Amino acid sequence: MQEHSYDILIVGGGTGGVAAALAALRLGRRVLLTEETDWIGGQLTSQAVPPDEGVWIEEVGCTASYRAFRNGVRAYYHEHYPLRPESRAEVHLNPGAGTVSRLCHEPRVALAVLEGLLAPYRANRQLEIWLDTRPVAVEVDGDRVTAVTVEHGPSGEQQVVTAQYVLDATELGELLELGGVESVIGAEGQDQTGEPHALAQADPLNQQAISWCFAMDHLGGEDHTIDRPAGYDFWRSYQADFWPGKQLSWTLCHPITHRAVFRDLFGNPDETPHGGDLWHFRRILARRHYPEGRYRSDVTLVNWPQIDYWLGPVLGVDPAERERHLAGARDLSLSLLYWMQTEAPRHDGPGHGYPGLRLRGDVTGTRHGLAKAIYVRESRRIQAEFTVLEQMVGVEARGPLQGAQTFADSVGIGQYRIDLHPSTRGRNYVDIASWPFQIPLGALIPVRMENLLPAAKNLGVTHITNGCYRLHPVEWNIGEVAGALAAHALNTGRTPRQVRGTPSLLADFQALLADSLGVELQWPEAQRLTPSPGF
Repeated sequence: MQEHSYDILIVGGGTGGVAAALAALRLGRRVLLTEETDWIGGQLTSQAVPPDEGVWIEEVGCTASYRAFRNGVRAYYHEHYPLRPESRAEVHLNPGAGTVSRLCHEPRVALAVLEGLLAPYRANRQLEIWLDTRPVAVEVDGDRVTAVTVEHGPSGEQQVVTAQYVLDATELGELLELGGVESVIGAEGQDQTGEPHALAQADPLNQQAISWCFAMDHLGGEDHTIDRPAGYDFWRSYQADFWPGKQLSWTLCHPITHRAVFRDLFGNPDETPHGGDLWHFRRILARRHYPEGRYRSDVTLVNWPQIDYWLGPVLGVDPAERERHLAGARDLSLSLLYWMQTEAPRHDGPGHGYPGLRLRGDVTGTRHGLAKAIYVRESRRIQAEFTVLEQMVGVEARGPLQGAQTFADSVGIGQYRIDLHPSTRGRNYVDIASWPFQIPLGALIPVRMENLLPAAKNLGVTHITNGCYRLHPVEWNIGEVAGALAAHALNTGRTPRQVRGTPSLLADFQALLADSLGVELQWPEAQRLTPSPGF
């Protein structure tokens, strides 16, 4: 078996992994990035989730490289799509005009922009990317990772990779498990964290729902009905005891109030994500941006409550059970589509079904029609030197204190509500206000390991605070800092733990982040004291 050596190995080419690679490359290090699917980008591409971002994202609240990505998406549409003059003139073009985000776009466009950002470093082999590659083993000597074995899925060929620093940017925190790194899954208990919204007792198998997203358009008068999914009869009759209607219905649960909400496919769109119809919610291509007749239909992305799969977790279970739940999530998504095509009550009078709904696997890059990978909201998380608790960021938990807790070791900022989807133990939404927050460096430092860093949703947060640290720009910031920290450690001969623990070294690293990489370390006062809004 051939051995390969790099400065930095990043396992997982998702949103955080790409950001980590960019930072490490810009600081002069040689990087190998591996990705389990054949698309880099994670949430932005292979999982097909339009960005969930903070309310001030156009002005403040992300790193310079994430802003370059966002600008690149808009530039791609300007350069390659036949936009109408009115749309071309929009300063903040929203390609899909979806209500969930200021920048709803197609996964392939995100992929093209990310590939473009990395292309200069691939040209001289400073960066190598191995696609269709997953980790299968981690060798550890004491408190250091000495090697990672990866497997190329299509061929089954395995390679051993060594690196001075290893970053876990996998969607589920897989290196943590393979390497026996101290970590947590599921929900902590109040006796551990004191968090007001934590469970009374810890439950590792209490994990947020997963979702298998898909794209579709609508061609009225045509019939694109798929084959009846194997589990359709089950999903057609299923209703969780905490849910106000059947899984396959237009009756949903409001995430904040838990009251029943009616939202059908088409109708009157409004400006809030939890009102109006579902078609405009995560629409990723809006034909109104283009000359009449150029596109026959909008394209919308289905990441709706109906496809939240909560019948079982994918962490802390054996491979057979994990695959059973992944298959269940696929079956649920196809069942929703089939229901919409055949039995869903129509918005325009009597009758049922919209047979003109067409699955757009070409948009998500698959033959089966769904996204390439499951949308994972919650990962295995490191036991860190510092763990972010609800009491540090939650409006209710902070009581009379104004703003989130400030961190002297801040390495970034983020803003989103604490947003937990229904769980695998039957707990409904936890959706509560939070203050705009900082990302403490201590949450990226494992309690023991010296050369392994988290670079995605696997940092030192809890089941509760994961709810506001898991979104696209925050995951990007986490990955970018992890990549920069590994490169900085190599460039200075210091360890990440030394960087955090020594005030002068911490100040130098924060200056590097702010001055060289454009990482925002603190919120302007007006935003810092404005809670994340509800809907």
